[in-house]
Amino acid sequence: MMNTVGTPWLWGSFAAIIIVMLTIDLLLQGRRGEQTMTFKQAACWSLVWVSLALLFNTGFWYYLNETAGRAVADTQALAFLTGYLIEKALAVDNVFVWLMLFSYFAVPANLQRRVLIYGVLGAIVLRTIMIFAGSWLISQFAWLLYVFGAFLLFTGIKMALAKEDGAAIGDKPVVKWLRSHLRMTDNLEGERFFVRRNGLLYTTPLLLVLILVELSDVIFAVDSIPAIFAVTTDPFIVLTSNLFAILGLRAMYFLLANVAERFTMLKYGLSVILVFIGIKMLIVDFYHIPIAVSLGVVAGILVLTLLINAWVNHRKSITP
Repeated sequence: MMNTVGTPWLWGSFAAIIIVMLTIDLLLQGRRGEQTMTFKQAACWSLVWVSLALLFNTGFWYYLNETAGRAVADTQALAFLTGYLIEKALAVDNVFVWLMLFSYFAVPANLQRRVLIYGVLGAIVLRTIMIFAGSWLISQFAWLLYVFGAFLLFTGIKMALAKEDGAAIGDKPVVKWLRSHLRMTDNLEGERFFVRRNGLLYTTPLLLVLILVELSDVIFAVDSIPAIFAVTTDPFIVLTSNLFAILGLRAMYFLLANVAERFTMLKYGLSVILVFIGIKMLIVDFYHIPIAVSLGVVAGILVLTLLINAWVNHRKSITP
C-alpha cells in the first residue's frame, strides 16, 4: 500500500492545473507558423512556470495546515520544494541534449515546435508511469532505495569524470540502427514526420529527432526519479514536483538555446548533487538528513556552481 498525502481533492486540483496550463502553453504558445519563442518570451514563460509551482506549493501547505497540522504541512511542502529544485536542475541537462540533437540534424527553429510539444507530452506520460511504478515497488521492496542510492552515487561520479564524447550523433549505434531500419527521406519535409512518395510511406529526419528526444527523456528519467525518492516516496509529491519541473521544459529550451555553451561547469554541480543524494539514500538507516538540510545543500551547490561558472567565463573573456 502506497502512503500518500494526496486526497481526491488534491489530485483533482493538480490535474485541472496541468490540463489548463498545458492547453495554454501548447495551443496558444505553440501555434503552427510561429517562428520561435524569443528569449524574452522564454524568460517570461519560465517565470510563469516557476511562479505556478510555488503558488501550488503554497496552496498545498495551506491545505495540509488546515487538515493535518503545521508539522505535516511544513514537512511535505519542503519535500515538494526540494524535489522540484532537484528535478529542475536535472532537466537542464535534458535540454542540452535536445539542443545538440536539433543542431546536429540542422532543424531550424521554426520546425522545432512539434518535436518539443511531443517531447514534453512524452516526458509527462513517461514520468507518470515510472513514478507510480517506482512508488509501488518501493512500498513492496524497501531495499530498492539502497539500489537507487548506489546507482545515483555511481552516476554522479561517472558524470564528473566523463570526458567529452567526440563522436558525432550520427555515428551512435542507436542512430545507425534506426536509420538502417527506417525508410527515410534525405531532407526535412516541413513539420511532417511521414511523407508518401511513389505509393511508399517514408519517414523524415524529424521523426528520427523525435525518437531520440523521447529516448533522452527515458534516460534522464532513470536518473531524476530515483533522485526525488531520496526526498520522499509519496507518489503525490514525487509526481507533482516532477511534472511542474517538466512543464517549463519548452520555455527553458528557448531560454538556454543561445547561452548553453556558457554553462560548462553545470555537469560538475549536477554530479555533486547526485552523489549527495546517493549518499543520503545509502545512510538513511544510520542518519536521516532532514529535508530542510537537503534543500539547502542542493540550492547551495547550484548557486556555487553558477558562481564558479561565471568566474570561469569571466576569466576566458579577459584571456587573450
